[in-house]
Amino acid sequence: MRYCARKRGHDEEQWGIIGLVHDLDWEQFPSEHCTKTEAVLREQNWPPEYIRAVLSHAWEMFTDVKPEHEMEKVLYTIDELTGLVMATALMRPSRSVLDMEPKSVKKKWKDKGFAAGVNRSVIEKGAEMLGITVDEAIHDTIMGMREAAAEIGLAGTASE
Repeated sequence: MRYCARKRGHDEEQWGIIGLVHDLDWEQFPSEHCTKTEAVLREQNWPPEYIRAVLSHAWEMFTDVKPEHEMEKVLYTIDELTGLVMATALMRPSRSVLDMEPKSVKKKWKDKGFAAGVNRSVIEKGAEMLGITVDEAIHDTIMGMREAAAEIGLAGTASE
């Protein structure tokens, strides 16, 4: 999110925070996804635009809040895409995003059995909302994940 904010001329801190909290309730309350996070954020008096962004990332899956603002559209698109990028990186000999190119992800994209939980239609719909290609969304996601590769366990052996 921070990479995409910087690329698009927006507030990196705001987008980064949204990226951190958007799945706050996922592991503990998957059947109530977004509902619990919304309650926590409201309880803590978070700004309405932050809450809306969190809710919009799960549009048509868990909420009826359609992504409208650029930050919301980016989050909606790359939330699913990060899973595909991560799965692709972990299959590589280097286990890293540092040496990965978009064509590697596109190759795996075609295999519907690979990372089957990744909703590719959400990624396509999100890219369309942003006015970019899926390839550009993949590129931006890889670039953003490269910036945090060590923290997210995807630095692998590429830097050795």
